[in-house]
Amino acid sequence: MSALPPIVPVILCGGSGTRLWPLSRKSYPKQFAQILGGQTLFQAAAQRFDAPEFAAPLVVTGSDFRFIVTEQLAEIGAEPGAVIIEPTPRNTAPAVLASAFYLLAREPDAMMLVAPSDHAIADPAAFRAAVLRGASAAMGGKLVTFGITPDRAETGYGYLELDAQPEGGAPVDLRRFVEKPDAEAAASMVASGRYLWNAGIFLARAADMVAAFKAHAPDLVGPVTESLTKARPDLGFLRLDETAFARAPSESIDYAVMEKADNLAAVPFSDGWSDLGGWDAVWREQGPDAEGVAAAGSVEAVDCRDSLLRAEADGQVLVGIGLDNMIAVAMPDAVLVAPKSRAQDVKKAVERLKASGARQAETLPKDYRPWGWYETLVLGPRFQVKRIVVNPGAALSLQSHHHRSEHWIVVEGTARVTVDDNVQLISENQSVYIPLGAVHRMENPGKVPMVLIEVQTGSYLGEDDIIRYEDIYARGGGARG
Repeated sequence: MSALPPIVPVILCGGSGTRLWPLSRKSYPKQFAQILGGQTLFQAAAQRFDAPEFAAPLVVTGSDFRFIVTEQLAEIGAEPGAVIIEPTPRNTAPAVLASAFYLLAREPDAMMLVAPSDHAIADPAAFRAAVLRGASAAMGGKLVTFGITPDRAETGYGYLELDAQPEGGAPVDLRRFVEKPDAEAAASMVASGRYLWNAGIFLARAADMVAAFKAHAPDLVGPVTESLTKARPDLGFLRLDETAFARAPSESIDYAVMEKADNLAAVPFSDGWSDLGGWDAVWREQGPDAEGVAAAGSVEAVDCRDSLLRAEADGQVLVGIGLDNMIAVAMPDAVLVAPKSRAQDVKKAVERLKASGARQAETLPKDYRPWGWYETLVLGPRFQVKRIVVNPGAALSLQSHHHRSEHWIVVEGTARVTVDDNVQLISENQSVYIPLGAVHRMENPGKVPMVLIEVQTGSYLGEDDIIRYEDIYARGGGARG
């Protein structure tokens, strides 16, 4: 076998944010949240491959998340090899193929590891070792997947059937993919010793991945190739062509290629993994106490057993009394209470909220922007009060409004404020008035976050009441800041 080239982690960073609602939502899916410990799942995924055998990660994400990706990477001191922007969600297959083409154009021997951004892996070093065990098979032309040694008859995962029982963690030829089974079938498969959970993680040479798509999903090749050919740089990101990418069928990598390929191998992994596919999985991974209670935030559990309690708002206390096998998650704008056995039904509740037009179905109280974030504190018929946090060195766009005026009160840090031709520094406990129609901008020239309270008054307070004149983030109108 020739020398192993650096393995490029391809981190898939999309998601609909439904299974861990209300903490995770479409506007801010679970990979960006601090669910287990101080890091987000996305940050943990990036740091997992911080080792000599791995190159800088290639991140594939949506336009709405591109600045969150770079900000969270910067927080852990990581630099991406590239960030590819999907102009529209098309499932995992087009994203993987675009990544393979991208890498192949830069290195004929490129090796890629396709990994979701929202999985929890307890022992990163052990997982890296498993990847390296699969590298020889990948260098030999195999498409390698990673299967989790099951410790229970789980019906929420798909399975991998092996040609033989695994020995010592070495790659084993893969016979077939199995859809999520019922309880009886799951118990039988686990007892046989020849089945692993499908983790949805794949290792292959980029050239072999492209060849697999050409053989098994040729209808994807043309649109994805064109989307890369017509891709354009965008502030350090690479934005795929929207028209071409939209023609790609929306398919998973499993369905499009892996279930049809005959050059598959699986590497078993048994050192702690979860896709955190529901609050019951979070309860399990969080490490319940002796009474089976997993708690986060300001929580008081009185005579509770086998339950998950999470308080996710500052100044909020969640009290559970006599709960047994329950989930209770409290956010500032929504509360979830459900039996742990019904964790997979959370997405049904989200669909009902969407159908009723509830903002909470998809949007968090905090709205994250390239420059920081804001949240609405009070909303009335002709006024709105917001807290705005601007990152060090960041600036909102130069803008004006047709229907509202604004008062800004700085409560932390210093703001550089432009109002028409006047530019001034506003410090803590100082304020400034922005008349209706004035061209204005706020910036944070300091080295700590700047916090201000904004009071809007006017006949219309929607976020689309904005005209942009300059924007360092190259955005159009119709969204705040």
